[in-house]
Amino acid sequence: MTAAGAGRAAATALLIRIASAILAYATQVILARWMGRSDFGIYVYVWTWTLVFGDLVHFGLAYSAQRFIPEYTQNGRLDLLRGFLRSSRWFVALAGTGIAAFGVSGLWAFQPRIDPAELLPLYLACATVPLYALGNLSDGIARTYNWVNLALLPPYILRPALIVALAIMAPLFGLAADAASGMGAAMIATWATAIVQLRLLHRQLARTVEPGPRSYDPKGWASVSFPIFLVFGFYTLFNYTDVIVLQFLRPSAEVATYFAAVKTLAPIAFINFSVVAAVAHRFAEHHVAGADDDQRRLLAQSIRATFWLSVAALAGLLPLGWLMLRLFGPGFEEGYPLLFVLALGLIARASVGPAERLLNMAGEQRRCTVIYACAFATNLIACIALIPHLHMYGAAAAVSLGQVVEATLLYLTVRRRLGLHAFVFFTPKPAP
Repeated sequence: MTAAGAGRAAATALLIRIASAILAYATQVILARWMGRSDFGIYVYVWTWTLVFGDLVHFGLAYSAQRFIPEYTQNGRLDLLRGFLRSSRWFVALAGTGIAAFGVSGLWAFQPRIDPAELLPLYLACATVPLYALGNLSDGIARTYNWVNLALLPPYILRPALIVALAIMAPLFGLAADAASGMGAAMIATWATAIVQLRLLHRQLARTVEPGPRSYDPKGWASVSFPIFLVFGFYTLFNYTDVIVLQFLRPSAEVATYFAAVKTLAPIAFINFSVVAAVAHRFAEHHVAGADDDQRRLLAQSIRATFWLSVAALAGLLPLGWLMLRLFGPGFEEGYPLLFVLALGLIARASVGPAERLLNMAGEQRRCTVIYACAFATNLIACIALIPHLHMYGAAAAVSLGQVVEATLLYLTVRRRLGLHAFVFFTPKPAP
C-alpha cells in the first residue's frame, strides 16, 4: 500500500472510531434510560465479563496476525499464510466455545450463590464470548490487509446500532426492560455482526490469497502470540477490574453511575489513539535507522500533543459533565464528582504520551508486560482496599492510582532502556 493509501486508511479508521464513540455513548444512554439504574448496572457488569474473556480468548492471535500475514506474503510462504488464516479462526472458535462451556458449568455449580437477576444475563454472556472473540480475530486480519471498513464497521457501528434496535423491539415480544433483555440483545447483535464479518472476510480472502497447500507452525505462532497476549491481557484486566470489583462490593445502581462517569470521559482516550496512529510507524523507522535525534524530537512532539490536547479536552468536558450524566436518567448526576478523580489519572497517563508504543516499536515488549502487570496489580489491590470505604470513589481513585503507576514506570523504562525523557515537563523543547 502507498503512503497516501495508508494515510487514507488511518484517517478512515479514526473517523469510524470517533463515530463509534458517539454511537456507543448514545447506546449506553438509551439502555440506561430503558432499563433503569439497577438493571443497567447488572448489564454493565455482565457485558464487562464478556469483554474480558472475548479480548483474552484469542490468546494474542488477533494481534500477531499483523506480523505473520505481511511476513508470509512478502516471503512468498503462501502455504504458511493459508495455514495461519485457517487454523487461527478454528482455534479461536474452539477456544471461545471451551471457555463458554466452562463458564456455563461454573454458573450451574454456583447458581445458589449468584443473584437471580444476574444469572440469566451471565448465561447469555457465555453464549456471546465465542463470536465476540472471532470478531476480534476478524478485525485483526482485516486491518492487516487494510480493509478498514470490514475491520471496524461491524463491531463499532453495526453492533451497537443492532443492540439499540433490538432493545427498542423487546416490548413487541413481551420482554421486560431489564438486564436479561439487554444482554439478549447484545448476544444477538454480536452473533449477527460477527457472522456477517466472518462471511465477508472469507470472501475477501478467497479473492486475495491464491488457493493451494497449507502448512502449519503452531510453535512459532505461539512464541510470538503469547508475549503479545500477556501485554494486552494485563491491559484488558487493568481496564475492567474496577467495574468487576465494584459489582462484587456495591449495589448495581452504583456500578451504573460509575460506568456512566467513565464513559463520559472516554473521548480523552481518542487523543492518544490519534497520536499513536500518526507516530507509531515513525518510531519504528527511527529506531531501525538509529536516528536518535529524530526519535527524541518526535517523542517530544507527540507527548506535548497528547498532554495538552487531553488537558484542553478535559477543560471542555468537565463543565458539561453534570448535564451529560443527566442524559442517562435521574440519579446518574451523583457521579459528577467522579469525573474529577478520574481526570487525575487521565492527565498522569497523558503526561508520557505514546511511550508504551515507543517501547513496543523498540523491541521492549517484555518490559511493557511487566509495566501493565504492575498497573493491573495496583488497580486490583487499591480497588479491594478502597471500595469498601470510599465506594465508587474508591474505584475511581484506584484507576487513577494505577494510571499514575503505569505512567511512572513507562517514563523510567524509556529513560533507562532508550535514554529518552518521556515526560511532558522533562522533555526538552525540540529545536526548530
